[in-house]
Amino acid sequence: MSVKKCPRCGSTSLARDYERGEVVCTECGYVVTENIEDLGPEWRAFDSDQMASRARGGAPTKYTRPNKGLVTEIDQYDRDIRGARISQKKIAQLSRMRKWHKRASIATSMERNLAIALTELDRISSYLGLSNETKEAAALLYRKCVQKELGRGRLIESLVAAVIYAVCRMQHIPRTLDEIARVAGIEKKEIGRAYRFVRRELKLKVPLTDPKSYVPKFCAALKLSGKVQEKAVQILKKAMKKGLVSGRGPTGVAAAAVYIAAALEGERKTQKEVADVANVTEVTIRNRYRELKKELKLKVEL
Repeated sequence: MSVKKCPRCGSTSLARDYERGEVVCTECGYVVTENIEDLGPEWRAFDSDQMASRARGGAPTKYTRPNKGLVTEIDQYDRDIRGARISQKKIAQLSRMRKWHKRASIATSMERNLAIALTELDRISSYLGLSNETKEAAALLYRKCVQKELGRGRLIESLVAAVIYAVCRMQHIPRTLDEIARVAGIEKKEIGRAYRFVRRELKLKVPLTDPKSYVPKFCAALKLSGKVQEKAVQILKKAMKKGLVSGRGPTGVAAAAVYIAAALEGERKTQKEVADVANVTEVTIRNRYRELKKELKLKVEL
């Protein structure tokens, strides 16, 4: 029987994480269900013809592979099916086959572009700790950019970073532009410019960043309890109702809420500790803290 709402906070905003096999409440972070199974196919069909053409056996298609994972692979181990080493003549033959197979697989400029871009996408995603689902979404979005020839005059790496940032925003994953720029080794301005271009050309509906999405990440980095996390989310909800979040950086507001919540729950952290985790300045923490304390009439003794 499927769960309709969170038993802890009553929210109906539930997210399915098939990689971990969990149903999680996006409001309070409570794990509603564990060990769920994905019994459906990885494709969709809207009529009988599509069903007949797409129904198949074998591994699912992967947008993170240049050939979508549907091509023969020749491994590098030079061993037979029993694990025994093959003869030098066979090794030379396999080496030639690998060379021509690689040339045949990457023949056009688009295929070369994808081979470089998807390798970079996998590297950045791994450093950021993104799930396979997010990687696939980013790879699909990059393929759309290539099809519309949006990469002309732009670095492949900057377009890949922009696509990853866009997908993180759309999936409410707390990854800032600074984090992605640091991992990608590209200037933040360059990624931001590419992101705005992609969003405009593909007409992406990217939601505003929710400060609440950063709270679990900051609390985990500061080793704070679940009570602090819950309190910080409550403070942010009140702040959003009063319009205290608009026009301000979401990371700064979230960091200030965590700072206040930690003090209220007796798990004090210094402004410097919180600022380092949130990648903002101590001045930003102080300014947001004063605003929240005054407007929400919080009794905080620091």
